[in-house]
Amino acid sequence: MSYPDRTPARRPAVVTAAVAVLALMAVAALAYAAVGAVTRGGTVDRFRAASADTSASPDQIDTVATLLGVSTVLTAVVSLLAGLLLAGLALGLRAGRDGARTATWVVSGLGLLAGCCGLTLLVGQRALPLGPDENDRATAELFNLLADAYPSWWIPLGTGLSVGQVLGYLVVAVLLALPGASAWFRRRPAPSAPHHAPASPAPPPVPPSHQPPAPPYPPR
Repeated sequence: MSYPDRTPARRPAVVTAAVAVLALMAVAALAYAAVGAVTRGGTVDRFRAASADTSASPDQIDTVATLLGVSTVLTAVVSLLAGLLLAGLALGLRAGRDGARTATWVVSGLGLLAGCCGLTLLVGQRALPLGPDENDRATAELFNLLADAYPSWWIPLGTGLSVGQVLGYLVVAVLLALPGASAWFRRRPAPSAPHHAPASPAPPPVPPSHQPPAPPYPPR
């Protein structure tokens, strides 16, 4: 019997490309988390050294330095979790799970929003002074030192990753929406072989002693 409507089990190229993009994004997120954790101490030290020339009190410097360290750790944790999530989605897509495709679309939508917000924050961090209250000179001076406390390549790296994140999620969402991917994720499973009930065993032969006597021959 033939099954003309059953899609071949071979993974389409568009799904393979989506898996590769997600895997690359996962590696980038994990690397960004590791770099953020490694550079945390130097960033806080540079901020403390630069804040010594401001009019801020030691308590104000400690508060902003603590805020800087906590935000760096939180950024690393979020990047780590995002990398693990993307890796899990890539494995689910590779295995052909339709639920993984739906989850990838949801994550892509949230990732697009987060990437745009992160890009806006990074650009604004360079373009605008970071001070919540212009009348508080010490606080304004401390917040304006935050951008310079990071390594010189940190903000360009974050900007590039944010742009790549937006493009990556967009590419993955489009690839998974193509007809080839839709047909593969909704494919029918291969038909199983027909199941035959096992034949019942033949009854054991009757011993000669228990066989009934042969009937006598009829008289002629």
